[in-house]
Amino acid sequence: MIPALADERARLVELEMQILEAERALTALKLQESVVRERLNAYKYPVLNLPNEIITETFLNFVPEYPKCSPTAGPRSPMRLTHICRLWREIALATPRLWRAMSLSLRSPFSLHNLWLDRAGSLPLAIHIRELLSDYSESAPDIPELVPALLPYLPRCEYLQCRHQMRLSDFPIVESELPFLRHLDLHLYELPPRGIQLLDVPMLRSVVLDNCATDGIVLPWTQLTTLSMHDISLENCEDILRQASNLLECKLNLFADDEDFFIDPPITLTHLNSFQVVSDLYITNVLDSFILPALSRLQIVEGDLGDHPISTLTTFISRSGCKLQQLWITYANLDTARSYVAAFPSIEELNVLAGTVPNPKPFHLL
Repeated sequence: MIPALADERARLVELEMQILEAERALTALKLQESVVRERLNAYKYPVLNLPNEIITETFLNFVPEYPKCSPTAGPRSPMRLTHICRLWREIALATPRLWRAMSLSLRSPFSLHNLWLDRAGSLPLAIHIRELLSDYSESAPDIPELVPALLPYLPRCEYLQCRHQMRLSDFPIVESELPFLRHLDLHLYELPPRGIQLLDVPMLRSVVLDNCATDGIVLPWTQLTTLSMHDISLENCEDILRQASNLLECKLNLFADDEDFFIDPPITLTHLNSFQVVSDLYITNVLDSFILPALSRLQIVEGDLGDHPISTLTTFISRSGCKLQQLWITYANLDTARSYVAAFPSIEELNVLAGTVPNPKPFHLL
């Protein structure tokens, strides 16, 4: 036998033995792998052992509290809960309350809006439509394109906010039944045609309007308990405020057509307990336009109290016969702060601020 071939055959036998040993070791490792995998598969993570009811409540605390709206994507979106595991996805999709409040973007596919709101089942809804003017582009669909997608859901809408560059006549609330609507927030950014009526809204109690919406819509003002009007003159508020006789809260963000204008005779709101007045220019006679016998909370810019703010407040309180418990004087001269305290010792909470109120109590819900 040729010596070289004998060496190769011996080497082959050696390799075959090594392969056999390696295969035996691999078989043992695979057996160990199977045992470990079975143990892992048998282990139930504590969070997955929780009853579905507890997981559901945890999910409901993950999203913003209703009627605040969830974003369609991001950390506070219920969509994120559907991407964790199969069980969580099933629970999220079977929990209508996760999907009842939607912040709707005209840049999102309308099919997503339908899918989201369908998951809310038959629950009342909160819908928030907002496209800022700075974000507006030709690529963004306009409200009329959204109407067919939104119409089926409006009869279940409880809270509706729309802040978009649009015509009120294009907006689907004009032709929809809204039996559950409690809160309406409209900022239109352009003047609509006058005389659009939205009167068959028996549950409506809270309204936020900008000047364009105020000029273009007629609401059942008498049934409102909360009203906020923005960028509007005191004169243009008069007719609405005289009709809104059951208001409990009112916020007026005023601009001055005539800074000496006041309403005569004054508007009497017998139930109003919270009144906030903000203005871009001082309207020195603003409190002369109101008699508010139930008022307990007042926020006003010091400049709107005129040259003699303490005297103006004293006259207003006396004329209204109200018992103020909380008073905020904003954008004030802090040198006069002690004068307010001395003049109104019976007011439980009196704040004189150089700027505005930090973390003010909200006047609207969305």
